[in-house]
Amino acid sequence: MLQKRRHGSVLELQLARPPVNALDPELVVALRTEIAQARRDEACGIVISGSRGIYSGGFDVPALLRLNPPQLRSFLDEFFELCRSIAASPIPIAAAITGHSPAGGAVLTIFCDYRVMAASVDSTRPFLIGLNEVPVGLQVPDFVQFGLQRLIGFYKAERLMVGGLMLDAASALRVGLVDELVEIDQVVSRAVLWLEEILTLPLNAMSMTRQAARSDLVGTLSSRDDWNLAQFASTWFSTETQAILHSFAQRLNERKATRTVS
Repeated sequence: MLQKRRHGSVLELQLARPPVNALDPELVVALRTEIAQARRDEACGIVISGSRGIYSGGFDVPALLRLNPPQLRSFLDEFFELCRSIAASPIPIAAAITGHSPAGGAVLTIFCDYRVMAASVDSTRPFLIGLNEVPVGLQVPDFVQFGLQRLIGFYKAERLMVGGLMLDAASALRVGLVDELVEIDQVVSRAVLWLEEILTLPLNAMSMTRQAARSDLVGTLSSRDDWNLAQFASTWFSTETQAILHSFAQRLNERKATRTVS
């Protein structure tokens, strides 16, 4: 579910929940726990990576459809706390985006310090990243909107979120959704290198400046009660959204069955 590797003073946390590293309650809690533990384990930086070809497919919709309203709200609270822990981490965190990263996968990267993305498997199949909640009947939570607006600007964020657009890696670089593109086999090593370069700077000056620069993000995420998670949960259980989500889950199951047969 979550693999740990050390690269000197940098800790890599690899999402390892086949087939697409979908985010369910267990994975969200595990990732948040390891981020909190990293400093105690004397890590000076963290890389959050995925599998070759997929960073994270976002929320595990089939699993979450089995939750009742209180259980779903509990999951949303945990996901919010995970995003807040990334944003407020006392040590820098880089996202090594090793493939496609829709919805919740993209959200995780938004709150990191830096984002390195694989351009493609080959020149004909670029990887995609974006917030595609609207096409599946979901609103983009307010705290996610804030994070994206902070990263790429209000108008660009509006266009991406309202349209539920998925960008290829080159387009994501142009709008600032990711910071650099590299070959797929170099994503993790480049993310580690970025952290190592940051960590060569005078530590107190770097840490204090980083804390000040991210204070708007951390301060704004000080309370999940301000971010309309209850409204998101209500939308999840609406008739329209449930129909779309169940259809989506059925397509996922059919793809799984096809892969198993072949």
